[in-house]
Amino acid sequence: MGEKKQLILNAFVESCSGHQSPGLWAHPDDQSSNFNDVKHWVKLAKLLEEANFHGIFIADVLGAYDVYKGPRNPAPAIVSGAQWPVNEPLAVVSAMAAATESIGFGVTVATTYEQPYHLARRLSTVDHLSGGRVGWNVVTGYLDSAARNLGHTEQPQHDERYAIAEEYIDVMYKLWQSSWRDDAVKLDREKRIYTDPSLVRTIDHIGKYYTVPGPHICQPSPQRTPLILQAGTSKAGKAFAAKHAEAIFVAGHSPSVVAKNIAEIRAAARDEFGRDPTSIKFLALFCPIIGATEAEARAKYEEYLSYGSEDGALALFGGWTGIDLAKYGDDEELRHVESNAIRSAVEAWSKSVPGIPKWTKHTVANHIKVGGLGATAVGTAEQIADEMERWVREADVDGFNLAYALMPRTFEEVIQHLLPVLKQRGLFWDGYAVKGGTYRENVYGKPGLSRPPPDHPAAKYHWKAE
Repeated sequence: MGEKKQLILNAFVESCSGHQSPGLWAHPDDQSSNFNDVKHWVKLAKLLEEANFHGIFIADVLGAYDVYKGPRNPAPAIVSGAQWPVNEPLAVVSAMAAATESIGFGVTVATTYEQPYHLARRLSTVDHLSGGRVGWNVVTGYLDSAARNLGHTEQPQHDERYAIAEEYIDVMYKLWQSSWRDDAVKLDREKRIYTDPSLVRTIDHIGKYYTVPGPHICQPSPQRTPLILQAGTSKAGKAFAAKHAEAIFVAGHSPSVVAKNIAEIRAAARDEFGRDPTSIKFLALFCPIIGATEAEARAKYEEYLSYGSEDGALALFGGWTGIDLAKYGDDEELRHVESNAIRSAVEAWSKSVPGIPKWTKHTVANHIKVGGLGATAVGTAEQIADEMERWVREADVDGFNLAYALMPRTFEEVIQHLLPVLKQRGLFWDGYAVKGGTYRENVYGKPGLSRPPPDHPAAKYHWKAE
């Protein structure tokens, strides 16, 4: 191996309590239930920027996790606070941006339930207000509860959701990149020309799902197109990622679970879409539990587990997989049930966590209580750093979305104990590549790269100044 990769680190949060660690809001040191207070978010952004985190990745859902003990039963999620209640993610970004200058903000917004013209304006607005520090995590949605609340009897079929997303993002690129020339805004007081109308044009998009004449209602923002993030690893999701994504979020309990997907997406990006495969940054979900000794870290993990909610964990599992584990007995071995989906999920877990004699729904819940569906690493800062290096080596990830057990304690411990070790090993930068720069510049580590790079599909639409 040549020079070590410098890791990209984002904090993984949601505008809710607990997020990936259901029930831990009950811990006396957890402050995640303050998510309704804008000061909570400003304080977090300042803490993370001071430590040179690349970004804050804000997840979102538009409905309740209502599969467990269902159908359509949100009670287990509601009582345990498992991603319920959830606020809209974009609203807090401007406040955090006003208090910082370099950290980026990745925001999850689904394509299925909002017109592209409207979302293009919302994202351009915040890209302007943040100085170009917005990323858009493009998702198609996965909860039927959200679909029912937004005028659908159920979600469109999986592959159709991606066909819709493909046309949707094409409309967005046209609005963002093609509708205004870079120098359209003149602000010429002498001639009284605010914007030269000959440098603004319609996009005249007519497709299967959308008809959007344009032009875009906002002038070009610092990035024009926000940094494109993505999180799907189905067949359709991988094709979409290979074409469009600049950073991809992956989750699995061990590197082996995600390595194949990463290799396939990089190969497709190169072979099918002519993109530089190394320019796509893969970020693994990772929850570090750090102690001065391994025993101290293990004790801390056990303490956190005692606050975790079984109902909340199984509600999240139901939403993520569509599987209601309430149908199975408390002692039933899940590796032997008739459902292929359950067997494959549990098999993957049992490979990454050997030595567990029996996988029951209680075992599954314990795996989700602290850190959700991703890897939860328990140990000293050195051991955690070793594990991160293993992920880079075995799965070719470029960094991590760090989930918290406790807010903000997990992030404080990462900053205090883990980052010095990563820096010592040459795995983390000493400061932003571009102080006060755009999210794209700092993720790529390239000053001046505010707009999508030339091999990205958005670039072909760019109306440059002559």
